[in-house]
Amino acid sequence: MLAQVEVAESNSMIEAFWRSLRHQWLYLHELDSMDTLRSLVDFYVTQHNAVMPHAAFNGATPDEVFSGTAGPLGARLAHARDQARRQRLQHNRSRSCETCAPAKLRSDHEGVAVAS
Repeated sequence: MLAQVEVAESNSMIEAFWRSLRHQWLYLHELDSMDTLRSLVDFYVTQHNAVMPHAAFNGATPDEVFSGTAGPLGARLAHARDQARRQRLQHNRSRSCETCAPAKLRSDHEGVAVAS
């Protein structure tokens, strides 16, 4: 039996936010007064909205998405990842040893010449 099949609205997103606030921020600090608590919550909310990139927004912040200033970060990250992969492959292939020199031909176990 599935729970909450016909639920039209959910508060799970705000519950996840409050869980993150508690576990990733408030539990790490001493909460000795209401002023301390207010300043810590204010700081976290500001950082969450303006600084922290969110996977749900392809690396943009909520403020960037709300204001429409979020750039194509997902495409830039994919391009940077592909470029880093090509550079890594090029670097690894430029290094060689006697056993696996790239231009060297070697014979396999059946006597057929193959490029390594």
